[in-house]
This record gives sequence, structure tokens and C-alpha cells, in this order.
Amino acid sequence: MSHAQEVAARVTAERLDTFMRQALTRCGVDEPSTAAVSRALLTASRMGTDSHGLRLLPHYLRAVQGGRVNPRPGMVFSRRMPAIGYLDADDGFGHLAGYTAIDHAIAMADDTGLGAVAVGHSSHFGAAGCYPLEAARRGLIGMAVCNSDPFVRLHQGQGAFHGTNPFAFAAPVEGEPPYLLDMATSAIPWNRVQQYAAIDRELPADVAADAHGDVTTDPRQVRSLLPLGGAQFGFKGAGLAGVVEVLSSTLAGMLNGFRLLPMGGPDMSTPRGVGHFFLVMRPDAFTDRATYQASMRDYLDDLRAQPAQPGAEVLAPGDREWRCQARRDAEGIPLDPANLTAFERIAEELGLAPLTVR
Repeated sequence: MSHAQEVAARVTAERLDTFMRQALTRCGVDEPSTAAVSRALLTASRMGTDSHGLRLLPHYLRAVQGGRVNPRPGMVFSRRMPAIGYLDADDGFGHLAGYTAIDHAIAMADDTGLGAVAVGHSSHFGAAGCYPLEAARRGLIGMAVCNSDPFVRLHQGQGAFHGTNPFAFAAPVEGEPPYLLDMATSAIPWNRVQQYAAIDRELPADVAADAHGDVTTDPRQVRSLLPLGGAQFGFKGAGLAGVVEVLSSTLAGMLNGFRLLPMGGPDMSTPRGVGHFFLVMRPDAFTDRATYQASMRDYLDDLRAQPAQPGAEVLAPGDREWRCQARRDAEGIPLDPANLTAFERIAEELGLAPLTVR
């Protein structure tokens, strides 16, 4: 979204929220699931994570219409030990599973200092950062990981094996928005490939491979992503993806990512059984809150004060997202031509008033 010619229109968060809720409700989705999906997509779009924001709504509608996602799940939480729980998501939306699980992890952390929740029988949960962010906003440290179907080749492998297997971490910072890291363990997320293909934009070098395992910058030729570290140092990303796999699918008793049905179909009727894992910690369970706050402040002050390369700026994780959020809250959330066309089609197919844009 960095090029002005790619923005076809802008929409306020309020209008986007209303439209998404109407579309989901029209497809039979219950209110808790509707609220969670809209909340997660808005969070991502406001922060500039366009690959995991509003552009995913058409996919989620197809998933629920096809029967892959349960529109009215009966999610069941079991507290297995004082700081450990398991959430059966009943094949519902991963966003509802994520917010539900992080709430349980927060409650256990308030009680014991730590809270960990494994989630099974779930689905795609959008941007991983949405969930630890909830912990950080309540003064706690949060972490979330999730497995996904194979998109990323192993280091020196030919085809896809791991999913993009995201890792997200958030920590509270006194007097300012949280420290927030949300990253795929692949060089880029798969949704970025789809986004760039939709706007006919070339990918950066050393992030994706074609059917032969050779590096390509053409999003239409991509058949797998490179792990974080690229062709030379991809063993790092592949190793991190494995850690995510163990924490998400293995602890939840779900299939590993290589065996999951593809997110994009063609089977949109069979539940996929995605696994998630969430961890929440109370900083004042380790050190007193004043010491934590001062140490966090010193760390970020030292980080941001470091000399930058010419024409660049040193940023802490989250700085770019919070700036983008402030700008988009003032100017509106951008839609590229493909987004605009997709939302017009949704309105027509579901008999909704068109999304009001400017």
C-alpha cells in the first residue's frame, strides 16, 4: 500500500466494521464470532497489516458458507492445571478462539503469574499479533503462535513443508502503545504474495520460490516461500517454524501443518483442525512493576537513540504499526482495486448496502 496509485478508495473503521458484521451475520455467523472476526480484521487493517486485514473477509465468508467453519461454535475450555488450559474451538473461527484463549490465559496469569492455553479444532485466526496485544493492553506480556498448511520450503528443500507459522509477542510499555512483534517464520507471509499478485507488483528478491524451488520475484510463479533467512540462512526460519509447530499442533493434538488441508481450497467444506498456542506472563511475578517499567523504558530509549543509516530510522517493534494506525484513523483505511471489487461483489451477492467509501 506504499504507492498512491494502488489505493482505489478509503473507508473509516466504523463503516468497515458495520459492513463486515452485516456480511458475516447474513451468512449465519453468531454474534460472538462476528465481533471477533471484525475486531481482528480491523486491528490488522488499522495497523497496516494489509495481508491479514479486510482483504480476508471474502475468504472467511466462503469458508463459512461452504461449511468449513462452524458459524455457531460451542467452544469448551478445560483448565488442566493451575496455569495450563486447553480450548476446543469446535471448528469455529480462529479469531473467536484466539480472543477466548487469550482471555483464559490472562485470567490464569492474574491468578498464578503465568497462563498457557493450547487450542485445537480451530481455523485461520488472522494476524497473530491481535492476541498478545490484548494481554499487553492489560499490563501483561503475551505470546501467540499458530501452525498452517504447507507454504514454506525447508532450508535447501524443493517444495513446501512448514506453514508460515507466525510468532507474535507483545509487552506493555508505560505511557505509550505496547511493544509488538508479529512476524511469519517465512521470509514473507503467503497473503503478501496474493496481495502483490492482485496489484501486479513484483516481490522482493530472496523471499519466494517457483515450482522448481528456484527463487522468483513474480508472485504468479510462486509455489513456496523461503524460510526466514532466505536461500543462504533459511535454516534459522525453518527451525523457528518447527518450534511453532510443536507448540501449536503438537500440544493441541492436531495434525502438523504439512498434513493440513490448504487454506485456499478447493475443499471449503471440511474443517481443517488448525492449532494455536498462547502464553501470558505477569511482569510483576518476576520483578516489581516499577522496576519492569523503568527497565522497559531504558531499553526502548537506548534502542531508538541508536544511529541509523543515512535516510533511515531505527524503530522498535510496533513503532511503524502505531504510526500507521494513527494515520489511518485520521485518513481512512485504504482499499486497493481488488479489495474494492471484492467488497462490491459481497454487497451484491448478500443483498447489502454497498460499503461507503471515499
